[in-house]
Amino acid sequence: MFKISMIKKLFFLLAFLLFAQIVQAQSNDLIRYNERRLQMTRIGMLTLGSWAIGNMAVNGALMGGTSGRRYYFHQMNVFWNIVNIGLAGTGYYSALTADPTALTLAESIQEQHSIEKLLLLNAGLDVAYIAGGFYLMERGRRDSPQSERWKGYGQSLLLQGGFLLIFDALLYTIIHQPSSELYSFLSAIQPTTNGLGLVYRF
Repeated sequence: MFKISMIKKLFFLLAFLLFAQIVQAQSNDLIRYNERRLQMTRIGMLTLGSWAIGNMAVNGALMGGTSGRRYYFHQMNVFWNIVNIGLAGTGYYSALTADPTALTLAESIQEQHSIEKLLLLNAGLDVAYIAGGFYLMERGRRDSPQSERWKGYGQSLLLQGGFLLIFDALLYTIIHQPSSELYSFLSAIQPTTNGLGLVYRF
């Protein structure tokens, strides 16, 4: 009886240690996943910020030597990228200060969904910007004192909207691609007769 009791205790101890190791491995994988997602977001925001700074510098320098449609094209590019640099800075700071170790699996999935939905929403807005650019260029064909302004602003919207559409589509693809790893963590959690259990397959 004593030997059977000791064997049972030893078995439960080994099972507990194995369970703890599995949970720790799952936790480490989740942390690494969140670290990669935040790193990709930081790179994306640096790319957007670099585009914005470059646009402001180049178009700001060219504004002084141009007039008419070209002047308004450069002017809108500068105005547009003031907003872009603000968005890039905010996004970069948020990704930089986020703690990948503080997120649970449910919170990680929620964060993944949030950024994917945001990028898809942005892509929809980018299409609207491009459509707005075509509208302004069409309006600029009319005989009006503002025709050169509309043409310049329309060309700017086409350029900026086109870049942002490509940017948001690429960033969405890059961030969404490894999301299957996140959901693979759920496969280890399965219902049992007593509730939920962690299943580990060798």
